Amino acid sequence: MTKRIFRSILATSFAVLLVGIAVIIGILYPYFGGQLEKELENEASYLSLSVEKDGVTALEQLPHSSSTRITLIASDGTVLYDSQADAAQMENHADREEVRDAMENGSGRAWRQSDTLDEQNIYYALRLSNGNVLRISSAQRSVVSLVLGVLQPLLWVALLLIILAAVFASRASKKIVAPLNSLDLENPEKNDIYDEVSPLLTKIGRQQKTIRQQLAEAKHRQEEFSLITSHMSEGLLVLDSRMDLLSYNESALRLLGVSEENSSYAGKNVLVLNRNEAFREVVESSLAGHHGETLLSLNGLSCQIIANPVLTDGAVAGAVLLLVDVTEKTQREAIRREFTANVSHELKTPLTSISGFAELLQNGIAKPEDTKKFAGRIFDEAQRLITLVSDIIKISQIDEGHLPYTSENVDLRALISGVLDRLRPAAEQADISLSLQEGSASLETVAPILEEILYNLVDNAIKYNKKGGKVAVSVEKDGRQTRIHVQDTGIGIPPAQQQRIFERFYRVDKSHSKEIGGTGLGLSIVKHGAAYLGAQILVESTPGEGSTFTLVWDSTC
Repeated sequence: MTKRIFRSILATSFAVLLVGIAVIIGILYPYFGGQLEKELENEASYLSLSVEKDGVTALEQLPHSSSTRITLIASDGTVLYDSQADAAQMENHADREEVRDAMENGSGRAWRQSDTLDEQNIYYALRLSNGNVLRISSAQRSVVSLVLGVLQPLLWVALLLIILAAVFASRASKKIVAPLNSLDLENPEKNDIYDEVSPLLTKIGRQQKTIRQQLAEAKHRQEEFSLITSHMSEGLLVLDSRMDLLSYNESALRLLGVSEENSSYAGKNVLVLNRNEAFREVVESSLAGHHGETLLSLNGLSCQIIANPVLTDGAVAGAVLLLVDVTEKTQREAIRREFTANVSHELKTPLTSISGFAELLQNGIAKPEDTKKFAGRIFDEAQRLITLVSDIIKISQIDEGHLPYTSENVDLRALISGVLDRLRPAAEQADISLSLQEGSASLETVAPILEEILYNLVDNAIKYNKKGGKVAVSVEKDGRQTRIHVQDTGIGIPPAQQQRIFERFYRVDKSHSKEIGGTGLGLSIVKHGAAYLGAQILVESTPGEGSTFTLVWDSTC
């Protein structure tokens, strides 16, 4: 601003200087011309007295002057004398304007441009008593010639004036701007400054008040938005039309597998979070004005991305992406599909056997002595179906939490003893010894579910044991923990499969499982039942040496 004021003052001063010079020349030039006319008139009056008395002799005795020219002209126009030329060689002057006026009116004046155009001649003619005309002339330089003549000193004067103008303009501009530079814009209405600026400061004050209110409101809304989004389990990404992040929450970073690392991703391209092709396509689709959805598998998580464009006046201004963790849903769907396939397979085998044996009996193909055998096979397969359906119902009830039982204080030793008594015939048939170790404890739990869990654990320990093996069950209470151990000396479980044994229908040794029967749902019932009772199920196993399953209750949980 200071420079603009300085340039304005300097330009104004320069313009005033030029106009001033032009005005002065315009005023003085005609003034000097009038003065020159009066001098010529006075000079002609004085000379006329001498010429009246002495004639041409008086003129010849005058000293020659380069600035003034004297001419004596007879009444018929013949030049009698000229101070700068040979009178005999000069043409008749009777037609000259000033001479003609002098002969008619006693005196005459005329202005004529010289041949060089650099100056003009001023003529004054006076008629003498004898009829002759005395003419005196002088040359006055033109404005251009006059200016060119004084150009150098004029330039020096102009330069000096410009320097002075620059100095004063600099001081004046700084002095003018100084109050503006010292304005307190935080409190504009408290400034003591030019009256012309006061309306502007008042308006600024009002605008600042409005802006502060709007900023406070925007900050409050931003804080509310951040608070809401920070507590969302879903991820949220807000983009502009150039794919730059305007806002995001921690859930979005977690689902995309990135960390903030003490730096913000705001203002950065959203693709720095994930460069997956499917992610890029759904972002581009939303910024093209289309709704988009995709499913990403990231770091063991299944993440569903829903993208919608944000339109402003019909144009896409950005996009909003919602990221939903559907890992559990996906896993459940996979388990459901696997469970359905396994159930279909498990049901198909006994049903096929029952159908085949029944068809043989119906068509009379079976021999009479085989009828009882086939009926027994049909009964066994039907029992297998009943057991399978029963186990499926148990798992479904535990999953849904729709169990018609209540918690009670249970004597664990008595409960375990009852389970061992139920399984003792099967153990004796397989040459397996069952034992209940010393120890006793009571627990507030659901007795039927715990009994089912222990039954499945001991039943598996018998089925997957070696001939002449042992199964030992023990109870212990250690501080706030209650533990039940089921230990066998069976075939054991490989480490790689220990995490999968609780999956539905999963069997470690499928060939051995066919020989011993079973539905493949026993350990799945154990896992879900333990979760229902608030217990942990732990496994320690060494292939060829045996396994130990431990149920753990922690009273702090």
